[in-house]
Amino acid sequence: MSGPGPGHAELRVSNQDRERVVEHVQAAYAEGRLDKAEFDDRLERAMTARVHGDLMPIMNELYGTQPVRPAFQPPVTPQAAYGHHGHHGHLGRRGGDTGAERLGAAAAHMLPLVGLPVLGPAVMMLTAGKTSPYIRAHAVEALNFQLTLIAATIVLAITVVGVVLTPLLWIGGVVLSVIGGVAAMGDGDFRYPLTLRPVK
Repeated sequence: MSGPGPGHAELRVSNQDRERVVEHVQAAYAEGRLDKAEFDDRLERAMTARVHGDLMPIMNELYGTQPVRPAFQPPVTPQAAYGHHGHHGHLGRRGGDTGAERLGAAAAHMLPLVGLPVLGPAVMMLTAGKTSPYIRAHAVEALNFQLTLIAATIVLAITVVGVVLTPLLWIGGVVLSVIGGVAAMGDGDFRYPLTLRPVK
């Protein structure tokens, strides 16, 4: 398979192309392979690049003929990974990085449906949630919702109207748990409505 043709250097670059090269420049500076002047020069060239021919010399200066290594990424905090701030940059995903994380997060919502209303989310929070901020966030939310459901059931049990409302409450709980599980599998955030949140 032949390499890119001579016209490749003239192809216009996207913002993502520029950001990728900027990450490599930042990595080289963080590792001490560039001084401040070299860093500023390459950063400006990367940010103002219009075609691939503008970016290729920068990468060649950083790596020569070596294979390109993944750019340095600063450690991602649980808050950054889950994305509770207003916007999401290219550093740190807010969702599950792997299918296993999304499956674990979905399980936290779904386990109450098989008779583990509090135990299911609590177990996911205390096990997989210790290594995955994504699973923990979903498990905490599911646990708080189940605790709220139980508290509401106890309160309603002492009222006449509660006899009618309690079954509706739990049907709504089933529906919301399914929605939460689907949201978790879809790599997204989910907040139950009207939920007390004693567990953080």
